[in-house]
Amino acid sequence: MAAPHTREPRRLTVAQALIEFLAHQWTVDGEHRSRAIVGTFGIFGKGNVAGVGQALRQYALSEPTLMPYHQARTELAMVHQSVGFARMSRRRATFACTGAAGAGSTGMLTGAALATAAHLPVLLLPSDPLASRVSEPARGYAGFPHDATVTATDAFRPLSRYFDRVHRPEQLVPAALGAMRVLTDPAETGAVTIVLPEDVQAEALEVPAGFLDDREWVIRRPRPDRTELARLLGALRDAARPLIVAGGGVLYSDAAAALRQLAEASGIPVAVTVSGLGSMPDDHPQYLGPIGTTGTPAANRVARGADLVLAVGARLSDLTTSSGTAFQHPGVRVASITLSALDAVRHGTLPVVADARETLLDLAEELADWSVQAAYRQEYTRERAAWREQRDRALTRHRRALPSTAEIVGAVDEASDPEDVVVAASGSTAAELPALWRPRSELGCHIEAATASPGYEIPGGVGVARAAPDRDVIVLLGDGAYLMLHSSLVTASAEGLKIIVVLVQNHGLAAVGRLGQLAGSDHYGTLFRYHDSEANSFETGDRLPINLATNAASLGVDVIRIAPSADAIDELVAAIREAKRASTTTVIHITGDPFIEGPSGEGWWEVPAAEVSTLPDTVSAREVYEERRAEQRRYLR
Repeated sequence: MAAPHTREPRRLTVAQALIEFLAHQWTVDGEHRSRAIVGTFGIFGKGNVAGVGQALRQYALSEPTLMPYHQARTELAMVHQSVGFARMSRRRATFACTGAAGAGSTGMLTGAALATAAHLPVLLLPSDPLASRVSEPARGYAGFPHDATVTATDAFRPLSRYFDRVHRPEQLVPAALGAMRVLTDPAETGAVTIVLPEDVQAEALEVPAGFLDDREWVIRRPRPDRTELARLLGALRDAARPLIVAGGGVLYSDAAAALRQLAEASGIPVAVTVSGLGSMPDDHPQYLGPIGTTGTPAANRVARGADLVLAVGARLSDLTTSSGTAFQHPGVRVASITLSALDAVRHGTLPVVADARETLLDLAEELADWSVQAAYRQEYTRERAAWREQRDRALTRHRRALPSTAEIVGAVDEASDPEDVVVAASGSTAAELPALWRPRSELGCHIEAATASPGYEIPGGVGVARAAPDRDVIVLLGDGAYLMLHSSLVTASAEGLKIIVVLVQNHGLAAVGRLGQLAGSDHYGTLFRYHDSEANSFETGDRLPINLATNAASLGVDVIRIAPSADAIDELVAAIREAKRASTTTVIHITGDPFIEGPSGEGWWEVPAAEVSTLPDTVSAREVYEERRAEQRRYLR
């Protein structure tokens, strides 16, 4: 009998083996098959230049298509790009990110928190000081006297869905397989961290041949448990005023069509979370818009009277539940369909731990003979019509020299095409965009709501453009967010990536100022002005002569400047259409009025006001806070 064929192991460094391994990982989601790690971002210095940096260069020369390398301007921006790409890819693909030891690697921490909070996959490869520790103390060690093993990268532990440190070369195999398991698990995914000490990256090992073969990771779509499904069906049939709240999980599981099928068959109205925008089109008769703090009055009014709330692929965060005040029916029950057992039981008395699409299809089939009463349909239809009239008024041009945020959102909406993608994250633009935007396509509105990380907008938009090169990406942000990570415009220029940036000059942090008003602190500390040393204040000095349009032009992108005038919104619409015709990135600079707020959605966000104060505004804010807090409730029954 012939001996079985065996392949000899290959001698590679840890970094070379890891890069080659990642290049052969694939995700399979039904009929969709794609690379799991489509490229690697990196800034190389002491810690990774001889490891991951050397490996990437070696493969770029020998096999250029094996693992594409992309430059980054900051470590945080490369994580943000990866997150934007992962969302646009429905969590089927992402990037690896590497940084040098010390501050280079810890620069990715904010991005790790975002990815984990948003359940979006990204692979982080931070570098550690030399594992040999011959030349201690090394830069990157935290220096705690009670624990000599602690390094700066231990900060990734609480921010990662999976964490490992490769102290010895042979540990790479289980670490890499464990990382891919979590990256491709829709219930567990988020930031995945493999810490690589500087010397270990460059050390060699005998790599098993099978470790470097193509490997497919099937994205599981589990169907609901029969008992859980039966309980949910019974609750739906007993409900008189049910409401569906669709979250980002609907988009990630490609369940938008199944959601519409259930809604149309049953007559149940649909509200969405910020991450769920696009799961229902704006013109659908059962679409009530976003719910909660940044929601619409239609969604929030229907939610207050709902006796059953069915969350689908949604975490029901404080923004979604208006900090626990959204659902006020005395007998309300909350059901949750999600792959995360933690999120399923957080509020719900009726947890269904399963895939959104599979469960919605089962519900539609089982509820084919059931629908809500006509009176309820008429009620939510009236609320929907009233909200749309209110939104149309807010988006109407008022011919102000300094337009409102709502008017600017309206101009972006008017000038964009259905398949375009609008990106926002922080500030007044992200606060008003959800209720004002008219979603016309899936994944057409990308608002980073998990952490609302300021500065995410431009690198996140570049990541979206990488994932969807056939769709125009329109980034909407204020001057505060622009100043944080505008360097990603250089990345767009260097790689020929096109985004359209609508930069709203507010001369300060507009959304933070509005939060200050809620807390009775006015706009304290949010205005971009010269410091008045005598008054110890930034409130009374002259405005800073900041020229962000010139700054953007210096980074190698085209810039369109819109001067304050009654025709500013008309010019903005024309500028966006001009930018859409271009093949490269364009920044459109417009000055807005941050003190004109959009229409109220009747939601609430718990921002405490000081219990004791000598400021009248703070005293008034505390009274309002106590009134709203009295409405808070837990929904477990």
